[in-house]
Amino acid sequence: MPADPPPSPPPGAVGPDAPPGPPPSRFAHPLLWPAMAGLLILGWSSGFVGIRYASEEASVILVLFWRTLIAGVLLLPFALFFGPRLHLRGVIAQAAFGVMSVFLYLGGFSLAIEQRVPTGLVALISDLLPLAIAALSQPVLGERLSRRQWTGTAIAVAGVVIVSRDSLALGSAPFWAYALTVASMLVFAFASVIHKKRPSLHMPVHQALTIHLLTGAVLFGVWAAAQGGLAPPLTRSFAIGQIWLVLIATFLAYSVYYTSLRLFPVARVSAAIYLSPPVTMFWAWALFAEPLNMAMLTGLGVTLVGVWMTMRG
Repeated sequence: MPADPPPSPPPGAVGPDAPPGPPPSRFAHPLLWPAMAGLLILGWSSGFVGIRYASEEASVILVLFWRTLIAGVLLLPFALFFGPRLHLRGVIAQAAFGVMSVFLYLGGFSLAIEQRVPTGLVALISDLLPLAIAALSQPVLGERLSRRQWTGTAIAVAGVVIVSRDSLALGSAPFWAYALTVASMLVFAFASVIHKKRPSLHMPVHQALTIHLLTGAVLFGVWAAAQGGLAPPLTRSFAIGQIWLVLIATFLAYSVYYTSLRLFPVARVSAAIYLSPPVTMFWAWALFAEPLNMAMLTGLGVTLVGVWMTMRG
């Protein structure tokens, strides 16, 4: 999402480079994961709100350019002056991860929507990210899901489908746009398990996130310039959207996600994202007066059961 010896993975990390030691539960407070999961769900689902405000005045790519640029510039002084010294090798490794976790993931979905892939279908495929991570975590990390966890995963997916069903449609976009939607989700899933597997990527979160964001800003900037320019619309809606995207959907969501990957099994962390669609519908209801219906509430209940089973396992 160094030339100095990279910090050791946290106790309980998996993979060939993991040092022997007691599991994280020996050190972590039992309420640490519930608190981090709640923050992750809050941040991950809130991206809808910022996009809703900012995209009223600009293209999605221009919104993403300013989101990543502002967030990256705000973090840059902390990355330079707090933490170990940055070296070219570490920066390049993090930039490659940023291409996957920021530019290809967010940009792929944005391009798919631009090509008229229905937004509901894009959201559903995006929300299947935890399923892809669970499937990759065993062959890549050796993190095996129990039968209970697989059952919980299936239930959570069913809940997401129930929540999303009213907005699903196939549309008339070209085939490659649908494939791009799936590929974007798989790229982020792959990036997540690689981040967990490679200790060399484990520089302090604020430094890594700065590199990811500025890498995305450069690439989104080239894309936005090709579409017509980089100047932001000077409107209240765009400003509110950017503040929301930078503070909550970027700083909160990405920092909690990367930190959680270091402390907990990747399948458990990703399972929390299943609750993003139901929480998003409450954002929409609270801020934009979008209606709630029984199917959405049923889907929320089903998803909660599935996520509980997955995390408990």
